[in-house]
Amino acid sequence: MIATYGFHAVLTARPGLGDRLVELLLTGLDEGSPGASEHCVVYLVSRSASDPDVVHVTEGWTSEEDHHRLFAGEAAQAIVAQIGGLLAKESAYSDYVPVLGKAAF
Repeated sequence: MIATYGFHAVLTARPGLGDRLVELLLTGLDEGSPGASEHCVVYLVSRSASDPDVVHVTEGWTSEEDHHRLFAGEAAQAIVAQIGGLLAKESAYSDYVPVLGKAAF
């Protein structure tokens, strides 16, 4: 499948909560979660090299509609509800249209 919609988010955890934020975001790959869907073709959680409380999330989806539909589901909303309590400030989001690339883990 090809990604036609994506976004990048920068999340800043409250001091010392970066590990917990990463753990929570990685549950997005669990069975039944949005990142495990066939419509999510990229789900990358990364950390800042200079600040362990800054976490980057990059997602690529088969369509914007698929993303919004799955993100509105119970599993995604449960993760979102928990994330709010870990953040030090509002997250920064950038949406984009994927062109081409590769991800292999």
